[in-house]
Amino acid sequence: MRIGHGYDVHRFSAGRRFILGGVEIPYEKGLLGHSDADVLTHAVCDALLGAAGLGDIGGLFPDTDPKYKDADSLLLLGEIVRRLHELGYSISNIDATVLLQTPKIKDFIPQMKENLAYCCEILPSRVNVKATTEEGLGFTGAKEGAAAHAVCLLEEPS
Repeated sequence: MRIGHGYDVHRFSAGRRFILGGVEIPYEKGLLGHSDADVLTHAVCDALLGAAGLGDIGGLFPDTDPKYKDADSLLLLGEIVRRLHELGYSISNIDATVLLQTPKIKDFIPQMKENLAYCCEILPSRVNVKATTEEGLGFTGAKEGAAAHAVCLLEEPS
């Protein structure tokens, strides 16, 4: 078994869609980034890459490459999962936490879990997503942006 941890952060910006776990969340701002800035999916990507010792999402899909401009992060996750399977890894489970003050995302979490599980080719029961406000502290508490942490467990090739 191999454990991976991922973390991502993006600031809020007007004129952007707010995407988390592949779900568009109604909000007056979105997250600023080269791709769709989906902090949850990016954290999951980095956790998986870290567990396999394959670097990070920025190394595979650099923000200097125009082909990743406004990219759907679920597609990037799918490519990472494809690479993991080529190497013989299988994903046991994923646990993630989104940090943001607003908007409330509780009602969207089931679809986020479904999306992540589908891309990772695992059962939704093997994906957990939760959220915290950080009680108004820090940049997330000040409603300046959102962040996410994710951990995963990979089974090594036999």
